Amino acid sequence: MKNPFLIGEKIYLKASDETDAQVVALSENHPAPRAALYHALPTSVEQQKDKIKKLLSDPNSVALTICTIEPDEPIGITFLTRIDWVGRMATFYIAIAEEKNWSQGYGSEATRLMRDYTFATLNLNRLQLHVSVENEKAVRAYEKAGFKREGRLRQAMYFKGCYHDFFLMAVLREDWQKMRSYKKADQLDFGSGRE
Repeated sequence: MKNPFLIGEKIYLKASDETDAQVVALSENHPAPRAALYHALPTSVEQQKDKIKKLLSDPNSVALTICTIEPDEPIGITFLTRIDWVGRMATFYIAIAEEKNWSQGYGSEATRLMRDYTFATLNLNRLQLHVSVENEKAVRAYEKAGFKREGRLRQAMYFKGCYHDFFLMAVLREDWQKMRSYKKADQLDFGSGRE
């Protein structure tokens, strides 16, 4: 692992740097991930280097590169942006670059790591995101991570000749704490006869 910041079972997250620009450019240029992210304009590696520099210098953002543990390689990016340190909230973004890395659990694990980091380390109260209502796989994954649908943004994006609705989803600190307490209760050994 190269400079790991958050470590999961299959992936780890490291501070993004300019060397990650290629994987970010791939996630925003390749037709499959681009369609899920609704990116309309092409991007270059140089533009992504600039984007990463801006994210890293922004005190209201945290940018991390998603890397697989075995083999050790970058596969995407995730970040918290528009962090409101007074209102205690942030907006979540994630992109996995290549389809071969989709449906492997990497995105779900990165989402959980970022959610836990948001509440346990940054002490924020709310983590929100926007996701296309048509992206049912992502909606289910976010719901498993504790996000709840709070509203529908009608015709929020124009892509491939039509307008698309998006869900506003969020998880609150209190939701996260309940999930953690349920998980701890499930891990207790109720069959031992001990009280």
